[in-house]
Amino acid sequence: MLLCSLLVIFAPVSEQSDWPTLLAPSSVFEGDSIVLKCQVKQNRKIKTMSYYKDGRELFLSTYVSNFLIQRALFNDSGQYHCAISGQFIFSWKKTSEAVKIKVQELFPPPVLTVSPSQLTEGTPVTLTCETWLPPQRLDTELQFFFFREDQSLGPGWSRSPELQIPTIWSQDSGSYWCEAQTVTHRVKKQSLKSHIHVQRVPVANVSLETQPPGGQAIEGGKLVLFCSVSEGTGNITFSWHKDATETSLGNKTQHSLSAELEILAVRESDAGKYYCRADNGHRPIWSEVNVTVRIPVSRPVLTLGLSGAQATVGDTVELHCEVRRGSPPILYWFYHEDVILGNSSASFGGGASFNLSLTSEHSENYSCEASNGLRAQRSHVVTLNVTGPDGYRRDLVIAKTLGGLFGVLGFVAVALLFYYWYQKTSGGSSAYNASRGPFSPGSQESTYSSPLPAVEELQLMYANDETTHPSPLTVTEELQPAYMNVGAADTDVVYSQVWCTQQTEGSANIRKTFLEIKLQSVNNL
Repeated sequence: MLLCSLLVIFAPVSEQSDWPTLLAPSSVFEGDSIVLKCQVKQNRKIKTMSYYKDGRELFLSTYVSNFLIQRALFNDSGQYHCAISGQFIFSWKKTSEAVKIKVQELFPPPVLTVSPSQLTEGTPVTLTCETWLPPQRLDTELQFFFFREDQSLGPGWSRSPELQIPTIWSQDSGSYWCEAQTVTHRVKKQSLKSHIHVQRVPVANVSLETQPPGGQAIEGGKLVLFCSVSEGTGNITFSWHKDATETSLGNKTQHSLSAELEILAVRESDAGKYYCRADNGHRPIWSEVNVTVRIPVSRPVLTLGLSGAQATVGDTVELHCEVRRGSPPILYWFYHEDVILGNSSASFGGGASFNLSLTSEHSENYSCEASNGLRAQRSHVVTLNVTGPDGYRRDLVIAKTLGGLFGVLGFVAVALLFYYWYQKTSGGSSAYNASRGPFSPGSQESTYSSPLPAVEELQLMYANDETTHPSPLTVTEELQPAYMNVGAADTDVVYSQVWCTQQTEGSANIRKTFLEIKLQSVNNL
């Protein structure tokens, strides 16, 4: 409580020096406590003491007492005096001079100000509760409170006259006011109500985008339509339409600058022009995008075009590969077994062909593959049998198998023949050389235990290496003819034996023997 200094007001000196004097503060502000004191100089017996305002009695006491106004208000201003009464032989009453008291305003009612004055959604706002104090009371502390409609704003009572609202929206429109009071709560004042209107920002620059980008949807895949605006406040309603129809594919209302619509499984019929509409209560705006649906290729079909009824070596066959469905361009590959023969492109759809000149190796399986960048598909296998020019069918697999089999059988036959010759030759030659040595014309004995074969000429040759060609042979020794009479027959046998050596790099000399047996008549020698 602020105690006011008392100004002693001396009433004009009258003839009687015992008249009472009213003591009151010289300066009073609203909210102050006012103490009125009726002072008497003569100590005489006082029966009553009373206080008056504007001639109306405020307080009457049977003893000497002060008069207290707890919290001064403007209506406490006026003319104040006091009176005392007593009895000494006779009754008496004396009145003090009047004292004027004026209660001053501590601070005027606050004024609520808004910055900026024109409010749009999504912008920050500052509310200020403005008031001021007189120079005599600048040390008085005030606190402030803000209200909207029937709701309090901010943290409550605060010593700051400002309230910051980070973002204001159209639903925040309404009546605002503030209150200011001293920290002692003795004086409280309220501002006038101010209506605040928050304007919406119209939507602008609407954009419609797709995922996949560019409106290139894939049949069976997902298509997402993104609708967005660069600005616009409040709740925005987004709706999507196809081919400028009033029928909506979907709509969303939300406090956001963008929204999306999903088509989970795209069909070929979903191709076309799509529109997005955005509206927040002002005029709506539109955007559009063209969507194309790309179709993955189906399984291709491979056909073989022949000039005749049967494929023969030297013919030209046309391999034609085509898909029933698929967005162009389409690239085709042609395969023989798993080997790529070539490729061809169909820029505007349809099929593609590849011409092949047949050889004996072009039998067996053919296939083709198609792709348009979305998916690759392989055709079923088509088998082609190529025959030789004599009309007989040549199966490459069987020919290779038989060739290998005959090669093995031939090698076995040669090995057996050599083995037989070697056994026979080594047995006969060693017996002869051991008993007779070289033949002589006079010899009449035969060294053979069995007759010689009656053939005109027999020539045997043994090659040491089956896999490499024999090296040139070098004649190292030749025996002169020798004659031998065999039994009583009129036939002579002439033997000649030649020993040859074969030089191989890094190996010893390998001996090879040629035996030539000629049956001639003796008369012809």
